[in-house]
Amino acid sequence: MDIRHLQYFLEVARHSSFTKAAESLYITQPTISKMVRNLEEEIGVELFERVGKRITLTDAGWVLFSQAEVMVKSFENMKIRLADLMELKRGKIRIGLPPMVGASFFPKVIGKFCEQYPGIELELLEVGSKKVEADVASGMLDSGVVLLPTDEALFESYSFVNEQIRVVVHPTHPLAEQQEVSLIELAQERFLLFHEDFSLHNRIIDECVRVGFHPAVMYKSSQWDFLSEMVAANVGITLLPQTICRELDPRRFHSLALVNPTIRWHLGMIWRKNAYLSYATREWIRFTKESLPHMKSKASSSE
Repeated sequence: MDIRHLQYFLEVARHSSFTKAAESLYITQPTISKMVRNLEEEIGVELFERVGKRITLTDAGWVLFSQAEVMVKSFENMKIRLADLMELKRGKIRIGLPPMVGASFFPKVIGKFCEQYPGIELELLEVGSKKVEADVASGMLDSGVVLLPTDEALFESYSFVNEQIRVVVHPTHPLAEQQEVSLIELAQERFLLFHEDFSLHNRIIDECVRVGFHPAVMYKSSQWDFLSEMVAANVGITLLPQTICRELDPRRFHSLALVNPTIRWHLGMIWRKNAYLSYATREWIRFTKESLPHMKSKASSSE
C-alpha cells in the first residue's frame, strides 16, 4: 500500500463514483478501479458495495475512510513542512557561543539572519569554548564558536578572527607606564581568569608554566566584564583579547601588549565532520561565513 492507493480510495468515496473520481484526478477510470481493487486485495476486505452504477462504502470502507483521511492529511502536512525546511521558511539551529564572542561579534549577524529567515529559531547556549566543542561533537549543538586549533578529524571549521591577547591592569599599576610586557614579568601578579571550561584559561596557564611559573589565580569568572571590573577595583590583572580591550574605558583601565610569548585569540565556527546538517544549519554556516570578518585559513564548506 502506498499513499496513492489511499488518495484514490478517498476520491472515489467522496464522489461515490469511479468515473467522477477519475475525472477529478485526471486519470483513466480503469487505472483508479485497478488501484482500489489492489487495495482491497492487499487488506483483504471489500471497501465498496457495488449495486449497478451506484457504489457505497462498506463497514470496512467507513473504517478505512476515517483513518485514510488522517493519514493523507498527515502526509500532505509532512510535504508542506519539508518544503518549508528546504526553502528555509522554518527550522531550528542550536548554536554555542562563548560569552566574549557572542557580545563582540554576533548581535548584528544574528539580527540580520533573523530578519532574513524569521521562521528559523536560533537557540543560543552561552558557555566556554571547551563545552561548545564537546556539545558539537556529541550532537547537542549544531554548530558553535571555539578557540582554534580544534580536532580536524572531528570538525569542519572556518576562522573569523585571529588577534593577540593583551594584559589589562589598573591605571595606578606600575605596568600602566609600559606599552608591552613579557609573560615572565607577570609571575608575581594576581591573575583574574576565565573558568576552566574556557579554552583560554588553559592556554594562559600552560604558557605561564612553560616560561617558568604557575600563576596565582585570585578569581575565575565566565564574564569578561566582571573580570575587567575586578581589575578596576585593583584586585588583580586579567588577560583579554584586543577586541574586548578596545571597549574598555582608558580612564579606568590600561592594556598593554603581551610579548615573549604572545598568546593569540584565534576563533572559528565549527560543525561536525561527515554529519547530517539541516538546511537551516547549512544556511547559518554560509551566512555567518559571509558576514563575519573571517580570516583566510584551512576552512571547509558545508556544501
